[in-house]
Amino acid sequence: MSDAHNEHESAIRTPKQLVAAVIGFFAVTVIGIILLVQYVTADKLTGAGSNSQAPEEIAARLAPVADSGFTFKDANAPKVLQSGEAIYTSTCAACHGAGVAGAPKFGDAGSWAARISQGYDTIVKHAIEGLRAMPAKGGNPELDDVEVARAVVYMANKAGAKFKEPEVPAAPAAATAEKAADPAQPK
Repeated sequence: MSDAHNEHESAIRTPKQLVAAVIGFFAVTVIGIILLVQYVTADKLTGAGSNSQAPEEIAARLAPVADSGFTFKDANAPKVLQSGEAIYTSTCAACHGAGVAGAPKFGDAGSWAARISQGYDTIVKHAIEGLRAMPAKGGNPELDDVEVARAVVYMANKAGAKFKEPEVPAAPAAATAEKAADPAQPK
């Protein structure tokens, strides 16, 4: 025979060799899969939630929300009035810090001069009721009128005004003290 005919011969020449090759292929494949599964599952997996049934984890999930750093506010407690600087920082700085929508910038004497010349009462009235683009109480309806007045005095004084910070009205405190002193009086 010629050499060209020998090129097409395979290593498997008998049916017995074919059966042995097929069984060997399946055996190697199955052993490979078994070894791969053993490798993947040999170590204990420690991932998120793997300790979820531990007593400490259960107690943390069942703990009251109040223990998570939240501060609850008593709606019946007397309101603690904030300083002018605190109100400016929390409410007013958003617009007056950058001069948004024509708001006079904090500390800019030129932009505050016309407003200061109108007087304390007018500025406070505009701040409480709102004026042009500024909403009433700077957009924070939770603020007391005294807090708004304190914020106005704080901003105006930083721009050169000499306004006196408003005092808290003593009438509600005096009425509460009288009720506490006289137990016969209805509350």
